[in-house]
Amino acid sequence: MMKVFDKTKCKLGEGPLWHPIRQELFWFDILSSKMFHKKTPDQHPIVHEFNRMVSAAGWVNKNVLLIASETNLFLYDLNTRVEKHLIDLEKDNLKTRSNDGRSDPWGGFWIGTMGKNCEPDAGAIYRYFEGKLKLIISKVTISNSICFSLDKKYCYFSDTAKKNIMRIELDSDNGSPIKNSEIFIDLADEVVAPDGSVVDGSGNIWNAQWGSSRVARYDLYGNFREQVSVQASQTSCPAFGGANLSTLFVTSANEGVEEKFSGCTFYCDTQFTGQQENRVIITQQ
Repeated sequence: MMKVFDKTKCKLGEGPLWHPIRQELFWFDILSSKMFHKKTPDQHPIVHEFNRMVSAAGWVNKNVLLIASETNLFLYDLNTRVEKHLIDLEKDNLKTRSNDGRSDPWGGFWIGTMGKNCEPDAGAIYRYFEGKLKLIISKVTISNSICFSLDKKYCYFSDTAKKNIMRIELDSDNGSPIKNSEIFIDLADEVVAPDGSVVDGSGNIWNAQWGSSRVARYDLYGNFREQVSVQASQTSCPAFGGANLSTLFVTSANEGVEEKFSGCTFYCDTQFTGQQENRVIITQQ
C-alpha cells in the first residue's frame, strides 16, 4: 500500500515529474490551474497558480520547465515565475484542454489534448520538436499514458475511453513516427481504465488505472505482472523519482468522489529503478 506524499486534495492531480537536477517532484491540479513541487513528504509544497488549466511539464534546465496549458506550450522560470510563449495548442478550440504529456529521448515533447467534458474524439496527440508542433494522432477522447520504450523504438499512449494502451514505432534518428499505431495492451474485457503510464529502467510499463485504486505493472511484452494498491480510487499518473529513482509516485483525483485520501499524491519504495526524465531541448526561436 502506498503512503501519502502530499495531502493536498487535487480535483484532478496529474503530470508527476521528478526533476533530476532539483531532486523534487512536480505535479499539477489541472482543474485548479495549479502546479506543485516539493522534495520530501514532510515539506509543504510550493504552489504556482496560472490563469488557465495546466497539465504536464518537461524540464529544460534547473530553473526552467516547458509547461503544457489548455491554450499553448510555454517556458516557465521557477524563480521569477515569468512565462515565455512557445507555440499555440488548440488555442481557438474552447472545448479542449491539454492532458497527459512527456518529453522524449530526442528532446521533443509529446502532449495530448481532450474535450473539457470528455467529448468523444475531441482530442489529439501532438509532438513539439525543433520549434514545431506536429499532429500525431487525431480523434482521441482522453489522451493518456505517453511514455517511451526502453529501446526508444516505441512511443506508448492510451485513449482511456477506448480501454487500451497503444504503441507507435519511431525513427531511431529523430523520434518521428514511422508506422501507424497498434494495440499493445488490450484492456477492453477488464474492469479497468488505463490512465497515465511510465516506463522503468527494465522496460516495464507502470499504468495508473482510473477507478481501480491501483497502479498495474506490465512487462515489456505487455503481460500483467503485479499491482500496487493506492488509497484512492481515481489514480491518474505514476512517476519514478527519489535519489535512486526507486520511489514510485502517483497522483489522484477527488472529482466526483468522497474518500479520505482522494486527490492526494502518494509514494512507495520499490525494487525497481526508473529512468531519468528526458530533457526538453529548446531551439532558438
